[in-house]
Amino acid sequence: MHSSRRKFLRTTLGLSTMTAAGGFGRLSLLNAMTQPSGSYRALVCIFLYGGNDSNNLIVPLDTANLANYKKYRGGLALDTSSTAVQPMVNFSSGAFKLHSQFTPLSSFLNETAIVANIGTLVKPTTRADYQAHKAPVPNNLFSHADQQGEMQTAEPDGLSTTGWAGRLADQVHALGLNHGTYPAFVSVAGNAKLGLGAATHPGSVTPNVAPGLRGFGTDAGSIARLNALESLVTQDTLLTDSGAVLLRAASNNMNNSLKDSATLATALKSSTALTTAFPNTSIGNQLAQVAKLIQVRDALQMSRQIFFCSLGGFDTHTSQLADQDKLYSQLSAAMAAFYLATDNDLHIADEVTAFTESDFSRTFAPNSNGGTDHAWGSHHIVMGGSVKGNKMYGTFPALLPNGPDDEGGEGRWIPTTAVDQYAATLAQWFGLPAANLPAVFPNIGNFKVADVGFFG
Repeated sequence: MHSSRRKFLRTTLGLSTMTAAGGFGRLSLLNAMTQPSGSYRALVCIFLYGGNDSNNLIVPLDTANLANYKKYRGGLALDTSSTAVQPMVNFSSGAFKLHSQFTPLSSFLNETAIVANIGTLVKPTTRADYQAHKAPVPNNLFSHADQQGEMQTAEPDGLSTTGWAGRLADQVHALGLNHGTYPAFVSVAGNAKLGLGAATHPGSVTPNVAPGLRGFGTDAGSIARLNALESLVTQDTLLTDSGAVLLRAASNNMNNSLKDSATLATALKSSTALTTAFPNTSIGNQLAQVAKLIQVRDALQMSRQIFFCSLGGFDTHTSQLADQDKLYSQLSAAMAAFYLATDNDLHIADEVTAFTESDFSRTFAPNSNGGTDHAWGSHHIVMGGSVKGNKMYGTFPALLPNGPDDEGGEGRWIPTTAVDQYAATLAQWFGLPAANLPAVFPNIGNFKVADVGFFG
């Protein structure tokens, strides 16, 4: 464990947007003594809806790519100078720089990795194969709805009814890794295809809202009404009548929700207030809620958990620079607060990994409205105490329209790492045996590498 060293560095450097609890010496020793044995693991997906233009998330500093970046990005090119008003964050020994709004992560770069050029793929695909129609491609490329679904299912035919995290939850259940009855997958951002399983059901929690039904008090009349509702949704005639499929499904969902809410409400009674200050934004509140759910993992008897958060607004056809500044500021502050909470409050930073997904990236060449259009391969962030950070994984594309990595002529990078490989790396760290990978990622056999390598 490296928690004491990390805590000392971050307490020394400080973060102006949050409260850093703990320090070096006795408190660090106490934190080290209370570190869990390593039997717990949590994955936290942050989905960036709309298609994040990752060409401005991270900028290369090598001569060829930087020259092309300045030439072809036009008015969207960021200032990579160290004398900029908001200097970008040096990353990986200066070979790359992160967008300036990610300065809250500057104290956590050793726990932060970038995985380059991820996207939906059926099999490895070259520009020549793509243009000659010699390689199968995912359904409806560049479509928001289709690519959101395929990123969450890792099935590029677009026909899957389950998500890759839902299938991972199925495996967790089959392997007996959790002993509680609470769902292994929980969304704090509404419905998500990512968590739909075949043998398990996802859970849902609304940030800052107590679990359970509203309008029921503790008086005898309220209790009687609640008992009547619970009896109605569980009665056998609704659950077994073959002619009432939709009613049976709705009844099952309600029944699961009632049980999950009751279980969580009981567990949350053992929680304590977090000392880390989270930003009061949508993504900040979501990640704060995830931290609270992780805090009561023992009360829920959970040793494996998957969480889903989201941030929208990344469909930047216009006003991209201003919109990304706002979105990245919210994202980076929330991620930094979450990491700090897992380390200082929960003492479990090595057992929690947060990662981003998005529909796709956007064209390298800007459009005429100060924005960009739909593209394909995208760079993503992975953050956690077990991540081998301050480094890029995968293959960074040549930033050249009509170059070897471009689908057409506008800088739509053909992915060099499939979402299957990205997610399989996360799943194996999570505890999924390599032999079980095809049950979660049906196409993983099409790729030579099933572990991208960003864990120690």
